[in-house]
Amino acid sequence: MLTHTYAELPDHFYAPVVPHRAPEPRLLAYNAPLAGELGLDLPTAAEERAALFSGAELPDGAQPIALAYAGHQFGQLSPQLGDGRAALLGEVVAPDGRRFDIQLKGSGPTPFSRGGDGKSSLGPVIREYVVSEAMHRLSVPTTRALAAVRTGEDVLRDSIQPGGVLTRVASSHIRVGTFEYLAIRGDKTGVKQLADYAIARHYPTAGSTDTPYQALFASIVRAQAELVAHWMALGFIHGVMNTDNMSIAGETIDYGPCAFLDEFAFNKVFSSIDRGGRYAYNQQPLIAQWNLARLAECLLGIDDDKTVYESILADFDSIFEPAYRHKMTAKLGIAPSLNDADATFVRDFLTTLNERGDDYTLSFRQLAERLATGAAPALGPIEQRWRDMVLAGDRTAVDVRAAMDAINPIVIARNHQIERAIQASLNGDDSVMSDLLQALASPYQLQPGLEAFAVAPEPSERVVRTFCGT
Repeated sequence: MLTHTYAELPDHFYAPVVPHRAPEPRLLAYNAPLAGELGLDLPTAAEERAALFSGAELPDGAQPIALAYAGHQFGQLSPQLGDGRAALLGEVVAPDGRRFDIQLKGSGPTPFSRGGDGKSSLGPVIREYVVSEAMHRLSVPTTRALAAVRTGEDVLRDSIQPGGVLTRVASSHIRVGTFEYLAIRGDKTGVKQLADYAIARHYPTAGSTDTPYQALFASIVRAQAELVAHWMALGFIHGVMNTDNMSIAGETIDYGPCAFLDEFAFNKVFSSIDRGGRYAYNQQPLIAQWNLARLAECLLGIDDDKTVYESILADFDSIFEPAYRHKMTAKLGIAPSLNDADATFVRDFLTTLNERGDDYTLSFRQLAERLATGAAPALGPIEQRWRDMVLAGDRTAVDVRAAMDAINPIVIARNHQIERAIQASLNGDDSVMSDLLQALASPYQLQPGLEAFAVAPEPSERVVRTFCGT
């Protein structure tokens, strides 16, 4: 049964909507394991599920709303954005007690559509489904994909494309931009109500402190620092880290022009609209802090202690650096420590990859393989230096390889594979997407018949530009 705690907040936090009735919905993908985790009792017939996940039919108790929010987009404030193509159907409490939003994305216009049709083409639906589930399998906090549906109608973007709807699951859809929407309107009461709601839903221990809003901010800073450390270690680039795309729950949200690195480059950019490199790979920790500063400005309206908020924000680096270092040393098979020598080695190793343009994900696997098989170092002095480090104690080369292979994925959601899946589905063949999802379900091992999904792209296959898909 759906509940609606967010809809109990003041009505200017959202707007009621009616999802568009897709004319001929057809189920493209359905995440049965996630449905089980949520304790959902859903129809068994594919046709009924397609109607439900497209907005053609609504589940019992649904009260669809579009959430209001603002956002700094590439550093410039847009005072009103909001869910322009999404409908929050309601919330479900899973058997383990956790609460989740169930949202249709691409389900038609809302009061926040700003003249758009509120729909989605099929490509972005497939991309978000694939990448969000890949991130989940890599243990990255993320929104999830419950279903993807073809709507049976075309949408006009740069060309005529088939339409689709994604059913997204999130621990909530509260963004930094949600706070901004209220703060820039001088709605201090609203900011306080939203902060109290966020505390109750996500960070209840903050509510038991003498300074709950400062504790809330500290919790969000920690969650974001740890999340970005995880992104960086995996070579993931979000691509559009606007404040309206930062969840205060610490989940990765809004997979638009995202990408995993193929050839490593510190300043790699994929997004077609990021011409200045604001959201480049190596900029992500800095941008996270910038976004958090905007959140602090909102909270200062209800808890005016600027020095404390500045101090909390300054802790970002002291959280991010050890989290990132721990993940990187583990990827390199180095016993975790907090000494500066480890940090220096990580930087030197990545500098070598940057100079050579080697594939980021496979480099760690290949490093371990060469060690275990006795092959000559391929990276020169830096690899010999690494060997001396990992074999300094009583560990064997086989031990090191086993430890590294257990945490270094061999299969990631590479953009050229996602594009293959999208193009195949546009031509009526959904098997490529199905195979890709199967391969990504076990990212640390190769499954028979799916080995091609672990191969880095040829130079001619590389995707160098990605698009937001709106």
